[in-house]
Amino acid sequence: MSQFDNVSVVKQANVYFDGKCVSHTVRFADGRMKSVGVILPSTLVFNTGAPETMEGVAGSCRVRLAGDSEWRHYAAGESFAIAGNSSFEIACDEPYHYVCHFG
Repeated sequence: MSQFDNVSVVKQANVYFDGKCVSHTVRFADGRMKSVGVILPSTLVFNTGAPETMEGVAGSCRVRLAGDSEWRHYAAGESFAIAGNSSFEIACDEPYHYVCHFG
């Protein structure tokens, strides 16, 4: 799907790592939340509370999940899952546009 219909968007951006990652929270009528954002070229470490699925919309990235030694490559149209109460490293050589699905 290329868009979300009938949602609320929080106007205030979520800005992380000195602006290297910027996202907006999207709320659905049924209570689900997602974030839609961009990671600029960088290597960052994120911690998770709840499980997350990162869906690539444009660009590409390399990801190393907590406990893994290998980096995996993900392009637009591909997704990866992160366990709750975990972390992951993400390396982007170009802007990486994503949707983060929580839960």
